[in-house]
Amino acid sequence: MRTTRIVGFCGSSWRPAKSRVLVEAVAAGLLSEHGLKTDVLDLVDAGCGIAAFTRVALDDSARTVVEAVEQADGLVIGCPVFQGSYPGLFKHLFDLIEPGVLRNRPVLLTAVGGGLRHSLVVEHQLRPLFGFFEACTVSTAIYASSGELAPGEPLGPMITARLANAVEQFAALVSGRQADAA
Repeated sequence: MRTTRIVGFCGSSWRPAKSRVLVEAVAAGLLSEHGLKTDVLDLVDAGCGIAAFTRVALDDSARTVVEAVEQADGLVIGCPVFQGSYPGLFKHLFDLIEPGVLRNRPVLLTAVGGGLRHSLVVEHQLRPLFGFFEACTVSTAIYASSGELAPGEPLGPMITARLANAVEQFAALVSGRQADAA
């Protein structure tokens, strides 16, 4: 039996990044509650090669990240929000992926922005992006403003509750996908 491959992908071009905090929290929930291990990658893992104009021109580091996203059985997306949108290189990575590759793939969306005014990025930009790919985004997304994520501090109760709900939804989609494959 093949192991389920969950990939967390953070659209941050530096470490440490607050968007990774949410992805790591989801990964911890998936592991503890459902035994699903998540490999977490950041945009920074792709290196400068991700700026290539075509997929053929990607260097090995960038190709590895793109292929990890494509080959995942489920994706946990972590996105920083800048000036009301996701970062351009985050979007560029998905521009390099063929439209049908993510079809029916479970996707859990998380984002971190400067404040509440950025919270709609999840619904107005991330969800449509993955809708284009015909991926199955879970209905509960997790948004946090950067002020809610203090280093070394636990997540607040509202974020924790949303995270637990999103983890349950995601795990159900992943297990349904596994059953369909069997």
